[in-house]
Amino acid sequence: MGAAYFYHLTRRPLEVTLLQLLDKALAAGWRVAVRGVDAARMDWLDARLWLGPEDGFVPHGRAGGPHDADQPVLLTTQSACPNGAVCVMAVDGAEVTPDEVQALERACILFDGNDEAALAAARIQWKTLTAAGCAAQYWSEETGKWQKKAEA
Repeated sequence: MGAAYFYHLTRRPLEVTLLQLLDKALAAGWRVAVRGVDAARMDWLDARLWLGPEDGFVPHGRAGGPHDADQPVLLTTQSACPNGAVCVMAVDGAEVTPDEVQALERACILFDGNDEAALAAARIQWKTLTAAGCAAQYWSEETGKWQKKAEA
């Protein structure tokens, strides 16, 4: 039974936080699907991930290729996880269902705290997931360090 972790981004851009979370997930031995809603935005993230952390790169690919099942990190706009992901990182308002949260090790929902629409969508997603009995944590970086602010 997994949990949903909500990351309220206010200081660091998405690509920086995503790199940190991917590094932790890969260190745990997890396969990850990064789920977005817009193909062009996923292409942009793909380019940023190739720049990777300063001491290496994030092994990943874009969904739709012949080697999707081999990718440790797969960037996609679909709900399917052909790479066998046990962690989904949802960006830009991509949906994660209660059934998925229950089946995964972790669902990470990253949202822009400076965007009112993104905040509203994250609140709805929190309510939907917690009402369905999913464990959830809310993390904020407002002080400059990630702090857990709520848990359900």
